[in-house]
Amino acid sequence: MFTISDSVHINAPIERCFLLSTNIELVSKTLGMKPIEGKTQGMIGPGDKLLWAGWKFGFPQMHETLITRYEQPVFFQDTMGRGRFKRFQHDHHLFYIDGRTVLNDKIRFTLPLSWVGRLVARAILVPYISRVLRRRMKLLKKIAESQEWRKYLPEEIERTSAAS
Repeated sequence: MFTISDSVHINAPIERCFLLSTNIELVSKTLGMKPIEGKTQGMIGPGDKLLWAGWKFGFPQMHETLITRYEQPVFFQDTMGRGRFKRFQHDHHLFYIDGRTVLNDKIRFTLPLSWVGRLVARAILVPYISRVLRRRMKLLKKIAESQEWRKYLPEEIERTSAAS
């Protein structure tokens, strides 16, 4: 099993950061895939299921995401239902410390094909997933710390976050 972790400090309220992390449009921007089935817009929630489609490494990809844990505003977990991985799970932890939100993500995955899968994971997927995760965190930080977050959150949540 391979594990990739990364974290970022964001100068914004935890609720805003959590909700931006669950925004399907923002996830799509960093994944480079489109949701085609299940919950396809808005924000994911407990028990939601999404089917993503796109192209990676020159091959068509499908990845079904199941929201297997959801504890707003501090944690959610997505787990692969079906796709190219043997196992894929992504934990999203958020903490509010000293007036800033810390977003800490951990991805765990394995590939099929025994030693060949481990070789492909080590040489190609670990660096690729690390870059995608870093890009996601930079995008969330940029949006949460500017007024751009207002484009992604519903009006009633804007009022709550603006008061924070």
